[in-house]
Amino acid sequence: MVKRRFENRSAMLATTQRSLYFSTTLMTSKWNASSAAPAAADGIASRFSAIPEVEAVVLAGSRLSQFADDQSDVDLYVYASGIVPTSLRAEIARGARRSEIGNSFWEPGDEWIDVETGTGVDVMFRTPPWIEDQLDRVLQRHEASVGYSTCFWYNVRNSQALFDRAGWFKALQERAGQPYPERLKRAIVAKNHPILRNTMSSYLHQIELALARHDPISVNHRTAAMLASYFDIVFAVNGQPHPGEKRLVQFARTLCAMLPTEMEERVGALLSALPSGRVPELANTMLNGLDELLRGAGFV
Repeated sequence: MVKRRFENRSAMLATTQRSLYFSTTLMTSKWNASSAAPAAADGIASRFSAIPEVEAVVLAGSRLSQFADDQSDVDLYVYASGIVPTSLRAEIARGARRSEIGNSFWEPGDEWIDVETGTGVDVMFRTPPWIEDQLDRVLQRHEASVGYSTCFWYNVRNSQALFDRAGWFKALQERAGQPYPERLKRAIVAKNHPILRNTMSSYLHQIELALARHDPISVNHRTAAMLASYFDIVFAVNGQPHPGEKRLVQFARTLCAMLPTEMEERVGALLSALPSGRVPELANTMLNGLDELLRGAGFV
């Protein structure tokens, strides 16, 4: 059944897959959602380009995907060889409707609301050696993570340079365009598949224990972690870098020729049941579909 479904989807998506594979097909146009956003992003990149430490400023995130909407932020990544002083960053955001400079909850960054467009702006700061090592981790060392293994790779590959001082980012993107390593696919499956339900500390077992102690917060938390590993496997099997934490069902449906049995329906049923006692049953049904995919693709 998996093989027949794969053949049917492959016939329909053959042309799409060729263009999606290590390309930027998801960028349906240079910009999506708001025509006012380009001026805001280009203007911000221009101001950052005047800072000597800044090597590149790139646009990424949902603004470049076919799933962009009016709520999508402008996500900018500033690659700098040294620390960009917060005083300069505050000056770039000056006049914003609301701003937060020097956030460090996730990646170092600033956020503000552009006064002219009303668009949310999210600026993150990275160093070139750091992102180069993130690519080395997956493309050379083939190291998997527990969920989201290849998100930084996807981010680089699907970014659009607004400023590139010496061509460093162009070279980085060219390097990110290499084929998906088979060893990386298998490393991601080996890292994430056993902890779904096969090990003593698996997500499924943790969910069962949480239900037994009437702990709905833990049920939700462990289910979210299970889904992170589930989708990490789905994208890896299809040779697609992971697009991140948003709109995973839509991205999987668009990017992947091979999907778990009734993926969308079974994921939806699991989420609708949270945090009830039906979660283990529905999780097993969802994971059965994933196992069918893995067997059909020769991974187990």
